[in-house]
Amino acid sequence: MIKDNMWRQRRLGVPKRTSELIALVALSSTLFLFLHTRDLHSRLREMEVRLQPSENDISSNQLSAEDAQSAVSLQTFGALRRTSTDVYETMDPLDLDALNNTKRANKHVLFFNRVPKVGSQTFMQLLRRLSMRNNFAFNRDQVQRVETIRLAPYEQRQLVRLVNSYAEPSVYVKHVCFTNFTEFNLPQPIYMNVVRDPVERVISWYYYVRAPWYYVERKQIFPDLPLPDPEWLKKDFESCVLNGDRECRYIEGEYHEGIGDHRRQTLFFCGHSEKCTPFNTVGALERAKLSVEKHYAVVGVLEDVNATLTVLENYIPQFFEGAKELYWDEMDAFKRINKNAFKPPVSEAIKEMVRKNFTREIEFYQFCRQRLHRQYRALKLPTNLDSENNL
Repeated sequence: MIKDNMWRQRRLGVPKRTSELIALVALSSTLFLFLHTRDLHSRLREMEVRLQPSENDISSNQLSAEDAQSAVSLQTFGALRRTSTDVYETMDPLDLDALNNTKRANKHVLFFNRVPKVGSQTFMQLLRRLSMRNNFAFNRDQVQRVETIRLAPYEQRQLVRLVNSYAEPSVYVKHVCFTNFTEFNLPQPIYMNVVRDPVERVISWYYYVRAPWYYVERKQIFPDLPLPDPEWLKKDFESCVLNGDRECRYIEGEYHEGIGDHRRQTLFFCGHSEKCTPFNTVGALERAKLSVEKHYAVVGVLEDVNATLTVLENYIPQFFEGAKELYWDEMDAFKRINKNAFKPPVSEAIKEMVRKNFTREIEFYQFCRQRLHRQYRALKLPTNLDSENNL
């Protein structure tokens, strides 16, 4: 094509030097377009890979419709919200309005989709007590034979209709993944939750399901439930980890469904997608963080109970006014809730072994903790967070 242009130019009397310049410009433009197209293709591939939980979970090289809808949000979010303390600490100014999602909810119903073993029983009882003080209705799900955390679409629809049926103001409490009500054309409630150090939490769960009173209570509710193997009941966490038992193997990208699999704290924030299920993956982590930022009014931290209660009081006052005073007035009673006297100490060496496989779960926990501290500092209260008593 370039030679044809030069031939035409000679016929028209265009000087040779001018025709060479035109040819050079054409060649440069072609090269620029090639490099730019290659760069765009590379960026698209990076975004596609980032949206997948792990290499083993990719069933197709095409982006799903769900990924296509969330691609821009996830990419922008990932660029802005790295979880290193340095980045989070330097984000200024602390905008109280921007940090408060409560006003974005479309209905005055508080949905506490509680994570197990994060002190959620304590917070649930606190809400029950506050319902009488602050004049709102308290509702919770019934004890289930097998607790389903990740719901099928029709089950999600039933859940959102149930929550939407409650009169305002109300609270609903349930162990379940985050559910986006707007996808079902219903108003979004006020979301809250609590997190805990992931390794301490998984140890707590391990001994919770082995506690004698746990099976006594379940047997009373479901008499036909079979009793567990005595050897399984006697097995300690340290031996379980050192022996590489199935229950205590925490492998990245692994699927492990069932009532005993409460390893994935991120699952309760990520949602019902299968991409949220594999353990300790980037895809589940990024979706969980995006969900917290967009939809949760407050995500408290068990280890920072004072900051949690203070933020809850100020960001969701209709439900949590007086929460801090009530908690500390009856601290002894609250601390006895679900306390497991059968949980032995676990060595730091074993905890460190487990932490190596909980990297992204730990990253999510630190992300939530830093967000809570930012919400606290945005209140500009005279008290010092560092000086407050923590659990």
